[in-house]
Amino acid sequence: MNTTLSAIIEDLILIVGSGTLAFLIFIILTPWFHNQLVKFRIGKQLRENALSGEKSTIFNQLHAKKSGTPTMGGLLIWGTIVLVVIISAILQKFGVFHLSLFNRKETWIPLFTLISCGILGAIDDYINVKGIGKNKGLSAKLKLFWLIVFGLAGGWWFYSKLGFNSIQLPIPGASEIYLGIWYIPVFVFIIIATANAVNFTDGLDGLAAGLLILAFGSFGVLAFAKGLLILSALCAVIAGANLAFLWFNVPPAKFYMGDTGSLALGATLGVIAMLTDQALILPIVGLMFVIEALSVIIQLTSKKFFKRKVFKIAPIHHHFEQCGWQEWTIVMRFWIIGGIMGAFGTILGLLTIL
Repeated sequence: MNTTLSAIIEDLILIVGSGTLAFLIFIILTPWFHNQLVKFRIGKQLRENALSGEKSTIFNQLHAKKSGTPTMGGLLIWGTIVLVVIISAILQKFGVFHLSLFNRKETWIPLFTLISCGILGAIDDYINVKGIGKNKGLSAKLKLFWLIVFGLAGGWWFYSKLGFNSIQLPIPGASEIYLGIWYIPVFVFIIIATANAVNFTDGLDGLAAGLLILAFGSFGVLAFAKGLLILSALCAVIAGANLAFLWFNVPPAKFYMGDTGSLALGATLGVIAMLTDQALILPIVGLMFVIEALSVIIQLTSKKFFKRKVFKIAPIHHHFEQCGWQEWTIVMRFWIIGGIMGAFGTILGLLTIL
């Protein structure tokens, strides 16, 4: 067999094998994990106040039946991802995998982001579960502060250690935009924006998980095209863990991912977009995340300055719920749009790479 073809097949086996391993581990651990959530009464509590400070009357009416459903499923998502990375290092030592998924250049920062933001989200979820404080969770300002801290740490690493200082335009043949030291604040903005956008999207059964699978799948392809094999395999692991989560999260959801999942996965998606130098492809691949975030920004801005609502309730998926759309209808239609934009963004990204 041709040596090049043999190497490609070996690489694809690593990618597919890693993703499959994540899927199987999550499936196997879920019954035990779900029992622990029930045992320790880790059930979602509906927040009394919206981001604007008003009472969440409409939201609580729409989702009253979901109160008490086990949450913090994101712990199992990123826990599975970390476990697969550890297993890959062990298997590489014994010659089963030819590479470990723990790599300084390609996966250190995504894994750091996943774990650090996962812990931040877990603290928020725990406070919500225990009903601590009037907001039943960390304040938006406190979460923003820590996301800025994590973003600054990641941006500094990219700039000073990995040598990133520019952004690739999503136009075939176009040159990069040189940013210099301004790369760091741009990095911070992308991490904060993506983390919050995914967090806003995580409001209907299966919605965020399905869109995340599409997004990480797209960036896995782009990472592979750029020769970032280990990062591509990590994308497969994240997609595999989310696919297994989705198996239990489709209506009626067995459990929710919570902020420990959505913040961690959103921030990690942003980091991977930066690592592949495809930051401007991210809004295309993640268009539904962008729309969700914009709906919140528009609603808050309109209420603050014009004292009126643009949407019946934000994020926009709840607006459609209030309009009478069935939950599954909204999720499926958002997935369809996400799939189309994911394919378009992947093709556009490949044209800028190849």
